[in-house]
Amino acid sequence: MNPAFNNLSISQLKALVTILEVPHLSRAAIILGTSQSTLSRHLALFREVLGDPLLVRQGREYTLTERGHQLLEPLKSLLEQIDSISSPAIFSPATCNRRFTLAGSDYVAQYILPDLLRDLASVAPEVCIDFRTWQANRFDWLSSGKVDLITSMIDETPADYHGRIIGEDVAVCSMRSGHPLASSSVISQRDYLAWPHIKITVGGDKDGFVDTYLRKQQLTRNLKLSVPYYSAALGVLQQSDVLLTLPEHIARRWGEQAEICFRPLSFIEHQFRYWVVWHSRTHVSAEQQWFRQFVYQHCRGSQFLSPGDHLPHG
Repeated sequence: MNPAFNNLSISQLKALVTILEVPHLSRAAIILGTSQSTLSRHLALFREVLGDPLLVRQGREYTLTERGHQLLEPLKSLLEQIDSISSPAIFSPATCNRRFTLAGSDYVAQYILPDLLRDLASVAPEVCIDFRTWQANRFDWLSSGKVDLITSMIDETPADYHGRIIGEDVAVCSMRSGHPLASSSVISQRDYLAWPHIKITVGGDKDGFVDTYLRKQQLTRNLKLSVPYYSAALGVLQQSDVLLTLPEHIARRWGEQAEICFRPLSFIEHQFRYWVVWHSRTHVSAEQQWFRQFVYQHCRGSQFLSPGDHLPHG
């Protein structure tokens, strides 16, 4: 290819397509809103660059050369592709057939996914979801594309990430309804340390603030069991005298479904923040914008409070 072809602008290529489609310089000039002399100069350049006359006179009209015929459709296709790239994407959930990956805890899977998938079937029937168990601080899953969106308890979103606050909650101490501490109005530090504890390890940090507080006082609690799942923790909680520190809205929901109760902690206060978080690389994607709004709305409907927005640092 003649190196000069690389220097042709998109507007020049559009002019060439118009000349080949008409083919008549004065008519093409009217269509393009320019002068015939300008198009004559363009045609001279095209002939030089492509090594072909492109138009030849036939009586009082012009006709395309064989090379001109060969160029017309590929050039039109090229310009259509350029136009599609530069035009904003038109997104419709009803026709979207994408597979999204969402990360969260098994609590999210149990209490949010069923309604989310039910509503998804009516608005975006071809969309599929892969659910992964979120592991604390694995934000690299978002930057690598392994995960599209996470929902978890975190303090703040790191740089290059975007987040939207779903809601806020406070920490409480939960136990079986027949536990000796169930008759207390609040849980004191002495009572808290007198009983064994269970810890949920997957997802956001639910009780690390307690251990930080106790270390400063050179104290420890008896951590009887660590489990990765809410469902496993609930089963143990119902059948033993262990205590479990977790967000109030979760303890309240469990209390509606099982013989579980909760009490506030008198010796420490802690507020949780729930977020949906995504990476900057997906921030302006129409599909991703729709998906994270869809997830956000369903999480908001799961007893979360005080919504807000957060933009990436820096």
